[in-house]
Amino acid sequence: MSKYFKLVHFEFNRFANMYFILIGITIISQLIGVFVSAKSYVNTVNEMIYQGSLSQEEFLNQYGSMSLQHFIDSFWFVGPIALCIVTLLIYLFFIWYRDWIGKNTFIYRLLMLPTARIHLYLAKVTTIMIMVFGLIALQLLLLPVENNILQLIVPADFRTDLTVHETFMYNRFTILFPKTFMEFFIHYGIGFLVVMVLFTAILFERSFRWKGIALAVIYCLVSAFVFLSPLLIHTFLLVNYFYPIELLGLELITGLIVIAGSIWMSHYLLKNKITV
Repeated sequence: MSKYFKLVHFEFNRFANMYFILIGITIISQLIGVFVSAKSYVNTVNEMIYQGSLSQEEFLNQYGSMSLQHFIDSFWFVGPIALCIVTLLIYLFFIWYRDWIGKNTFIYRLLMLPTARIHLYLAKVTTIMIMVFGLIALQLLLLPVENNILQLIVPADFRTDLTVHETFMYNRFTILFPKTFMEFFIHYGIGFLVVMVLFTAILFERSFRWKGIALAVIYCLVSAFVFLSPLLIHTFLLVNYFYPIELLGLELITGLIVIAGSIWMSHYLLKNKITV
């Protein structure tokens, strides 16, 4: 296992500079953004009430109170998250294909290491998940700080104070920030499964090249069908036959089958089809 953890550390370090740049962009953009958003709202209050003719009640009826929810809907918040998502999606492929770039392809040096080749696959999967959870944790740490900045700038009479949970309860980011542990397990469990299937598909392409592209597409479709089969049966064959907890259990079983199949197939391809 020590060699596996060394591979994880190695893979993380290879992307560390870009990863910390993403973290820096997220922190700077959001802290500046919440300050700008709050100051803009206060300026509107001053303009419409103290320089205009609106009463406080009329202003709140017309413009509404300020809350962290308003900032979350702005580009200052959405932009860095979108950048992180797009970068990690690109890195899902780059984490493998960069090892084949150049005359002295680095993948062969990795495959010659004195460790099971499947550790390379698992290390890359683990690295991606660590980066995802790291960015999620960063965001959850930033939100209380941003909320405090907002409270310092906007008077209490003109703001609605929300907890982190309340902020994410009714917005587009419930997939990234689930409301319950069960939703968190489902969302990121599916994400983990998708990463493993994509990595196996990449190994199909690397093993068989042009024919491997077709095999990769077929593998992804078969994996999706296996994972969704309980839901398809529940919807089209045995309509509303399963209880929600039963359907969840069946999806968990098929998800584990897909994950196990991806690990086994990746092990087979790395051991028998990708030669040094």
